Amino acid sequence: MLTIYGMPDSGNCYKPRLVCALLDRPFRHVGVSTNDGGTGRPDFLAKNPNGKVPLLELDDGRLLPESNAIAFFLGEASPLVPTDPFERAEMLSWMFFEQYSHEPYVAVRRSLTIYPRLARLATPERLAETLKGGMKALGVMEGRLGEREWLAGTAASLADVVLYAYTHVAGEGGFDLSAYPAVKAWLGRIEALPGYRPMHWLPAG
Repeated sequence: MLTIYGMPDSGNCYKPRLVCALLDRPFRHVGVSTNDGGTGRPDFLAKNPNGKVPLLELDDGRLLPESNAIAFFLGEASPLVPTDPFERAEMLSWMFFEQYSHEPYVAVRRSLTIYPRLARLATPERLAETLKGGMKALGVMEGRLGEREWLAGTAASLADVVLYAYTHVAGEGGFDLSAYPAVKAWLGRIEALPGYRPMHWLPAG
């Protein structure tokens, strides 16, 4: 069985769990947290020298880090990956957008807000920078989703899954999603997908 190492309250760690839920793929979850130093333990660093979660471990012992790479591996040859080459590349472009233009602002501002250990980094300048960048990213998504139901192709794809992870909790970082009605409607469509599970869901056992 697949093993996912991660934190229940991390959007990056939620991505592979949500992919598995949507595809009805069984997996085992092992809790490892940055908050208690778990990602810095020698046994975990032996698996991922970068000391970050999520981390996917295959049955044969191979290890795959990075949330979007894990999502892509899990979603390969599934309905979450478009078969059309352009639509598949379009999906990847939104996944890159998530990591470079969305996560550094929306996710980081949320982390600065909800994790006490990061409070010292939540300077007015940093909060202003992440608010500005996050609003820009949400605005880009609003423009796209004002024209179509899904970010890439004609159905939900991995692009929607990975961008959902931190967008749906953007309010925890001080972003007002009421200013983005198309994004809010899109969140509802994802939450209506068969197999959807909320952020803190973990498999039984």
